[in-house]
Amino acid sequence: MAIKVYNTMTRKKEEFVPMNPGKASIYVCGVTPYNHPHIGNARPFVTWDVIHRFLEHEGYDVLHVQNFTDVDDKIINTANAEGVQWSDICGRYIESYFEVMDKLNVRRVQIYPRVSRHIPDIINTVQALIDNGFAYVVDGDVYYSVEKFPRYGCLSGRDLNDMLAGARVDVDDRKQNPMDFALWKAAKPGEPAWDSPWGKGRPGWHIECSTMSMKYLGSSFDFHGGGSDLIFPHHENEIAQSEGATGVHPFVRYWLHNGFITVNEEKMSKSLGNFFTVKDILEHFAPETLRFFIVSTHYRSPLDFSDARLKEAEASLQRLRTAKENLAALRKVISGGPTEESLALRGKVEQLRNDFMEAMRDDFNTALAISHMFALAKEINVYKAQTDSGDVAPDGKLVDMMTKVFAEFCSIIGVLEGEAEAAGNDGDGGLTEQLMQLLLELRQDARKAKNYAQADAIRNKLGELGIVIEDTPQGARWKKQ
Repeated sequence: MAIKVYNTMTRKKEEFVPMNPGKASIYVCGVTPYNHPHIGNARPFVTWDVIHRFLEHEGYDVLHVQNFTDVDDKIINTANAEGVQWSDICGRYIESYFEVMDKLNVRRVQIYPRVSRHIPDIINTVQALIDNGFAYVVDGDVYYSVEKFPRYGCLSGRDLNDMLAGARVDVDDRKQNPMDFALWKAAKPGEPAWDSPWGKGRPGWHIECSTMSMKYLGSSFDFHGGGSDLIFPHHENEIAQSEGATGVHPFVRYWLHNGFITVNEEKMSKSLGNFFTVKDILEHFAPETLRFFIVSTHYRSPLDFSDARLKEAEASLQRLRTAKENLAALRKVISGGPTEESLALRGKVEQLRNDFMEAMRDDFNTALAISHMFALAKEINVYKAQTDSGDVAPDGKLVDMMTKVFAEFCSIIGVLEGEAEAAGNDGDGGLTEQLMQLLLELRQDARKAKNYAQADAIRNKLGELGIVIEDTPQGARWKKQ
């Protein structure tokens, strides 16, 4: 089954046919580093991490670029308010971005270009637009003339005449058209500025992504991603700029946009007081829980954030963790060989794998794929219970198969790949596991000495701490409630 993706440009699912066979090129709009990343920032980056993982799983050589908009009004305003350099603000919050995304198991992409390091490239793109008749200069500012690009509005589905009818009357009267947008802004006091053919200034917001994406991926590439809020004007303007500068169509072959995040069914905003940074969320929930919460909903669907939803994700993830623990326990038991029932289960596991992959190939449907992951977890848990009861001896090849498929699912979704990190904890190098094994040994020694009161006391105290002890034929095991 070929991969199909929902293309915002055509508003339908299309088969993914890479521009270069065996390769996949991706550009995702990154953060403006003026504050700690919030939950809305996290969604596209976790989403594209999963897409990147799956494309590699399918055999594609992926080149993934994600920018930092480190020249922006918000950065300048934050720096002025704090009395520091704009570059200090960028450095602080780029570091914060990597810190929280590493915790969310978002793998590093190959290239993270910054606007401030691509000013000459941006100037060249602006000059090309002037030379090609798509832009004009006014008092050191450079504007893009939207009327010169007949396809303007193609991505958002907006009509230029309708936009003009709704335009504000107090727009800059230096513009030839109220919808024209800035490519280069003349320098103002207290702002960073660079030399250009039009005088000192800095880039407009939209031109940077056109320039940096084309620098690293070429004048046309496969995927461009970001939140739905970027469709207009940012991505619309990127198309106009890029195709105006190069004459190459299409600039992007497949546009993918993730849905909005609401908080308790209300739009997230600082003014409403429901604005949550990833850093703050991770003080109360494990990073893996937040990641699992994000991918449990299809990327194009709205995602409602709440403590209750995170607790649901936490409980669901624990069910999968239990299956992983059961697989580890099954692998320690001597194989009894195949039976008619275990051979049938092998077929079921293979079917669940096929179903998972088909879901992922259908517009990266993580929600449906995860349902097949839970179906496999159920089969694992039932099979473990049967072996614990002594009804069957495990089929070693079946256990190996379940282990391999379950790990394959985890590697694509990006959860349960290693020891889960606790909320507010930077990891303990396995110390928790060692301490728990020591307590289990002490409890077992007490039982052997027939000191059942002490053994029960250890179990009860651990229970108060949220740790459950399970006695199995293969020995005692522990897990979090």
